Amino acid sequence: MILPPDSHVHSEWSWDAPKGSMERSCVRAVELGLPAIVFSEHVDHTVWTVALDALAPNDHLATLSTPDGLLTPPEFDATGYLEEIERCRERFPNLRILSGLEVGEPHRHAAAIAKVLSAGRFDRVLGSLHCLPDGDGFSEPPGLYGHRAAAEVVREYLAEVARLVADSDVFSVLAHIDYPVRYWPQREAGPFDPLAFEEEFRHALRVTAQSGRALEINTRIPLHPTVVRWWHEEGGQAVTFGSDAHEPSIVARGFREAAQMAETHGFRPGQDPYDFWARVD
Repeated sequence: MILPPDSHVHSEWSWDAPKGSMERSCVRAVELGLPAIVFSEHVDHTVWTVALDALAPNDHLATLSTPDGLLTPPEFDATGYLEEIERCRERFPNLRILSGLEVGEPHRHAAAIAKVLSAGRFDRVLGSLHCLPDGDGFSEPPGLYGHRAAAEVVREYLAEVARLVADSDVFSVLAHIDYPVRYWPQREAGPFDPLAFEEEFRHALRVTAQSGRALEINTRIPLHPTVVRWWHEEGGQAVTFGSDAHEPSIVARGFREAAQMAETHGFRPGQDPYDFWARVD
């Protein structure tokens, strides 16, 4: 099986990827025989409170946070990033290298994101949701699970995904719809069961499908096959694959299994190996 492109990779140009390397990620992509790689670097403007007690002492997030856990994402260097994209394209002429961004909460930061997008050409833009309102500020799921019911956090997250899709038109791919599952408190809440959130998942998927966007099958943790089946049933037309790699060794991790799962649920490679995988009815 020819692996699909990795459409969600972070390099040293993402503020939370201290082990990232665009050049070494390209080397890894060539080793794996990928047709393309997309460097979708973080562009975040939400200031949020990090759950410091859940982090290792030397965790990169801890080093960027204030003593009370407040984290302000560093500014993205669009010029330096685009120059590095061109350098890697010259060094790896047989690998298609796409420029990209992962814009966090774009429905909350339209003007700031528009300014970044005006800096040059970005071939692919992912939209993502990492933070939810929490009191007077914002927190990611690890900080929310500590004082809210786990099911409530997931339901609020999926409702906010629908708002993100409805209120922003700057991205073409919805990234990691299952982001809260990465931190699901299994010890307290038991194993995560997507069937407990079918209505909420289906609503978010339906809104995304109606907007014409693609759904990312993120392999940071395997996206549950049931969610991909619901995506097809709700009218989703395309999927992409993203490792969410923050270091080169993780590029395309789990892609073989993810591609087989996507085929099982009605999606196939496009005519061009660089294309999204399209729905087959």
